[in-house]
Amino acid sequence: MRIAILSNGTGNYSTKRLKEVAMARGHEVKVIKYRECYASIEKNNPTVRYRGEDLSKFDAIIPRIANSMTRYGTAIVRQLEAQGVYSVSSSISITRSRDKLRSMQLLAKAGVDIPKTVFSRNSTDIDDLIEKIGGTPVIIKLARGTHGNGVVLAETKKAAKSVLQAFYLSNEDGTNILLQEFVKESAGTDIRAFVVGGRVVASMMRQSLDDDFRSNLHKGGEGKSIKLTEEERKMAIKAAKAMGLNVAGVDMMRSARGPLVLEVNASPGFGIEKLTGRDVATPIIEYVELNAKRRPKKDKIGA
Repeated sequence: MRIAILSNGTGNYSTKRLKEVAMARGHEVKVIKYRECYASIEKNNPTVRYRGEDLSKFDAIIPRIANSMTRYGTAIVRQLEAQGVYSVSSSISITRSRDKLRSMQLLAKAGVDIPKTVFSRNSTDIDDLIEKIGGTPVIIKLARGTHGNGVVLAETKKAAKSVLQAFYLSNEDGTNILLQEFVKESAGTDIRAFVVGGRVVASMMRQSLDDDFRSNLHKGGEGKSIKLTEEERKMAIKAAKAMGLNVAGVDMMRSARGPLVLEVNASPGFGIEKLTGRDVATPIIEYVELNAKRRPKKDKIGA
């Protein structure tokens, strides 16, 4: 099978692992720097080219789209889909997962437990907004933040109002701003479940090393292997399905009322392999092998 990995480069650990496993299983693999691709759009003849090569010859693509390149990256994936190339993660599923507000709405609709969340463009209603999610402290998020960036913990109503006003003033592109309840029993700790094809293939707990409430490994958090409860496993699978993602990193926290899903990542890092000793690259390639030749299922989730 001919497989293209859409990535920023061959030096990325996840890209190297996917290529290594796919080649070991006898596939022809090429790493495509999607930012260097260009698309030709014309009636009945959509094409994507990379360094003079037409990419329609590939049987499948594995998108590893960076958050900062979501719009361009998903446009390339969408164009390849129009050519009939199978994508492990569809362009629409990547796009919906990158918008925190959109994903929260879809998770809630699917019956996935999430922290209490509100969004508004009006800082004058701050008292009512905070009351709606159970009072301070409150977490304030930019809907398109990543790796813990654009996330602030406001301890008081006054602080929350100041943060909101600052976000509104600096937010020229109209990104939605979310207010979310602070779950004190889980502060600085969360769980990442790596889901492939409707099953959890690895899981870890992440803990901040200082008093930071964010546990992201990119922020210096520490991770360790963990066994999920049955409820957590089912929640992770349900969340990935709600996003329409066949490969996903589902971030959850343990609360007094059970597991709560924080986010669903469309291009989860493979650092979980080093921390848990679990192979996540092989299940992805196996999923490609099973599904690339099948007719793609219609996405029934909606926007």
